[in-house]
Amino acid sequence: MKLHGQRAFAILVASLPVQVCAQADFPNKPIHILVGFPAASTADIIARQLAVKMSETIGQQVVVENRSGAGSSIAAEAVARAPGDGHTLLLSTIANSINPSLFKVNFDFQKDIAAVVLLAETPGLLAGHPSAPASVKELIAQAKANPGAISYASAGTGTVTHLYGELFNLATGVKLSHVPYKGSGQAQIDLMAGHIKLLFTPAASVIGPIKAGKLIALGSIGREPVASLPGVPTLASVGVAGFDAGLWFGLNTTGSTPRSVIDRLNQESQKVLAMPDVRKQFAAQDIQPIGGSSESFTTFIRQETEKWARVVKAADIKAE
Repeated sequence: MKLHGQRAFAILVASLPVQVCAQADFPNKPIHILVGFPAASTADIIARQLAVKMSETIGQQVVVENRSGAGSSIAAEAVARAPGDGHTLLLSTIANSINPSLFKVNFDFQKDIAAVVLLAETPGLLAGHPSAPASVKELIAQAKANPGAISYASAGTGTVTHLYGELFNLATGVKLSHVPYKGSGQAQIDLMAGHIKLLFTPAASVIGPIKAGKLIALGSIGREPVASLPGVPTLASVGVAGFDAGLWFGLNTTGSTPRSVIDRLNQESQKVLAMPDVRKQFAAQDIQPIGGSSESFTTFIRQETEKWARVVKAADIKAE
């Protein structure tokens, strides 16, 4: 019995150098960050800034690959199927927490893909035509008095701009009517013309018209107010539940990746997020760096996925 224990211990000790060596060698080849959106998108901008700086600190080239399609699910599935060695990463977005409720995907975003770090978020806005209610409180009161009479636009059925409206309905008990567009450009034009009253949108796309007085901002979506729009409250701060996270961007890798590799990627990412020049570049584009542990990002993904599943079910949304 004693001999058996000694032999088992010897086998365990003999295996340790191989495991430690394999993980200590990371990275031993170029790292690829897959982005599920086109070049020049916010996700792409964040990924490229991360890649440039991480290439300097981690000891290997970090390459960005754009694999657009299926709301980022094509890129995500490629990461889910990649070897679990930490050399294939995903620049994840809020879309990845929404997609499982809208589409059939061939992987489990929470099980097949590991969370590394919540990188950043950009704020959203509830923007309105100047003739719309001037505050969230007034909007709720008018919407309750006349259910369905006030309309909001989105960039299309099943997009986050649509789901924001349905989340607002669910959180406040009102009924805003949804008007889907094929993209946000025409929706914004019709909003400024007064054909529709409201639009849930990324903040960056409407800051100009708001400052010019062509639109109004009722509330922002995210952890912090929009820096370039002082005085505009967050929807969360005026009591609308579920709007305390904006359009978020994270870093993920294959689910079978060793914990030590995930921790290394987390540390290297947070080094980049703390760099003054990176923070300056982010601030110029209303991108807010976040950071934190991989565990907190795992919890965040679960909460976001569950939230959007409730919204999709309550509103009976069917993807087009």
